[in-house]
Amino acid sequence: MSVPAPRRTAARPPARRPDPRRDARRIAVAVAAMCLVAATAATAPAAPAEPTGCGDLVRGQLCLRGPVGADGTYTATYRRYGVSERREAASAGAVADDGRAGGRDAITVRLGYQRKNDRITAFPGWFGTRRTQAGTVVLSGRVEMLADECIRGVMERGETVYVTKWSCS
Repeated sequence: MSVPAPRRTAARPPARRPDPRRDARRIAVAVAAMCLVAATAATAPAAPAEPTGCGDLVRGQLCLRGPVGADGTYTATYRRYGVSERREAASAGAVADDGRAGGRDAITVRLGYQRKNDRITAFPGWFGTRRTQAGTVVLSGRVEMLADECIRGVMERGETVYVTKWSCS
């Protein structure tokens, strides 16, 4: 048996290299996009000193978070200033705790929200009442809102009512 002779084929054209002009265009577009992103980030306004939906009180901060202008779960938070430092001193034995639930610095607050639009400001809706623990109270609830409504956090302690600024969509 004999082995057939190898077939000779026509020479193939050399492998095509990518067009250097096309690569240069891709690189130029990528660099321009990165410069645009960097310029946008550099000119963006600075973040606010305090989170949106918060208000500073004399002894703490009251915040309301949620999907402004839409139905959803909203969370009201009150955090007292300086409580953590006093708690650390108490745990070190410098200040004695008086034994009440939450300690001497604990207070009872009622947290909620208030809605408004261009026609009416609604009465406050309340999430509930609770004592601070480690200087903080967090309460949440579902709020049904229209797209044109604004909302703000409300806190009541004794006869005094505190509110945050209005947040609008």
